[in-house]
Amino acid sequence: MEMHLAAAYSGPPAWTFGRAFSSWQLEPVVLALAVLGTVGYLYGVHRLHRSGTAWSFGRGFAFVLGMALWVFTTCAGLGVYEKVLFTDRAVQSVLLLMVVPLLLAMGAPVTVLVEAAPEARRERLRAALRGRAAQALMFPLVSTVLLIVPPWLFYFSPWYRLSLTTGGWNTAFHVGFVLFGLAYFWPRLQIDPVAKHYHPLLGVTITVAEVIFDAALGFVLVFGSTLLVPHYWEALGRPWGMSPRTDQSWGGAVLWGLGDIAGVPFLVALIIRVIREERVRTVAVDLELDQQEREQHEQKEREQQPSVPAAAASPAPEEGLRPWWLDDPSLAHRYGGGER
Repeated sequence: MEMHLAAAYSGPPAWTFGRAFSSWQLEPVVLALAVLGTVGYLYGVHRLHRSGTAWSFGRGFAFVLGMALWVFTTCAGLGVYEKVLFTDRAVQSVLLLMVVPLLLAMGAPVTVLVEAAPEARRERLRAALRGRAAQALMFPLVSTVLLIVPPWLFYFSPWYRLSLTTGGWNTAFHVGFVLFGLAYFWPRLQIDPVAKHYHPLLGVTITVAEVIFDAALGFVLVFGSTLLVPHYWEALGRPWGMSPRTDQSWGGAVLWGLGDIAGVPFLVALIIRVIREERVRTVAVDLELDQQEREQHEQKEREQQPSVPAAAASPAPEEGLRPWWLDDPSLAHRYGGGER
């Protein structure tokens, strides 16, 4: 029986840690998007530098790292073994939905696109970012649904089965999860322009809710009695590694644990934003209070200053200055002039 399965199996050889890095396949859509996105981003940063606008090296590094991780997740060993190991696909899901979009969003690509664009186009882009469509997409409930629902939809709909058998649906998974993640991290991080500013504490609350849903999905896959796509695994006939049911349990544990771990950097970034915004708000309040105190002090000084009578305020004539006719001998007797 084992010899028959081995003869029917046509997938990659037994998984090893070394093959996870040495095995490669071509995912043309992801590779093209990653190359075009990286070149466009670096060109935009170059235009910003030429215009005299400084750009953080850390942001550029995060964006390029995110693109490289996207290619690695789909073209390296994780991509090679994605159709023969449930656990492998689970690792892909977390990286494509949680880690790659976070790194891309930290690079502030929308800011690069807007600021590097010509002036006329820049105003149109800014108007679009303030429009109703952007406000609806970035509404906290909507963006949260775009992060929580895709894993459930992927594993408990025909999408998962089709991703194992159809190239187009598999590419939709590789690209769609990254887009869903970007739709979440963009308005939550608020590094790029957003339609409306929300306090980062709201993002912390949403992250806690996301952790709960990740845990629920992992719990169902680990302890559930139903094996997903059993006919596919039976037809695959993989002669090495753990059984499909054990593989699914480990995959559920990965979604549960790795998903929570992947959310830690984002949570830390939100907490840092909370601290920074509170510092800025504290400085603004202090400046306002100082201004009010200075104005009150000046008002008191004006009220305490004694008023000067009008007669005293006008300067007295200097001693020795007399009208000329009082000293004229021919006119002095008429005006009561006399000796001084």
